[in-house]
Amino acid sequence: MTIRAADKVTASVIDAIRFLPAAPLPDDLPEGRLAIAEMANAFGVTHRTLHFYEEKGLLSAARVGPMRVYGPVEIQQMAVVNTCRETGMPVAAIRDMLDALAEVQSQEEADAIFRGAMIARKRELAAQQATIQRQMQQIGELLDIGLGKEIEINDNVRPEALSELELRCLTLMAEGYPTTRIARALEIEPGQVQAMEKEIIRKFNGHNRFQAVAKAVLLGIIGN
Repeated sequence: MTIRAADKVTASVIDAIRFLPAAPLPDDLPEGRLAIAEMANAFGVTHRTLHFYEEKGLLSAARVGPMRVYGPVEIQQMAVVNTCRETGMPVAAIRDMLDALAEVQSQEEADAIFRGAMIARKRELAAQQATIQRQMQQIGELLDIGLGKEIEINDNVRPEALSELELRCLTLMAEGYPTTRIARALEIEPGQVQAMEKEIIRKFNGHNRFQAVAKAVLLGIIGN
């Protein structure tokens, strides 16, 4: 992929950053420098995601021969970028934050810029949430008479009992967490989460995770 001039500028900006915000690191992070596979596994992303971040100048990597390796600085860079991306922050906004970080002269300034970016993102999400709630209300009003009653009549039988772990998984599913994040939150393997999601869907007699969550909310098993 050809890197645009703007991406090259951003790549030089991240090299100029001396102070990085204190973003949280993954649990059980291996010690020392990480190979790309270890880096991807630690943050629950793919190799392609790491390449993309490098192409966009959001992340840097050292080289040992043809192999990418990530030291403490690069790992902290990834922690900052990953935290921002998990909130849904656009790449352009992360670039703006990195530009600002390149100018700071202290850790306190870096942390303040990061906090400001998080506050701005929270405001954006609050505005989106208000819009979504309004749209959900409109949809609910449209479906209340027809589909709503059909669901209430046909699907009001409580499912098989959920284990405590399944209930935690269901709650995270309702919050929109992807499989990798649920695995990290529950401290289990992604494959175990996939199997658990299938079992939860079966217990709710659904066809997908959205139906399972909707029925769980309707039955009062989880909050809406």
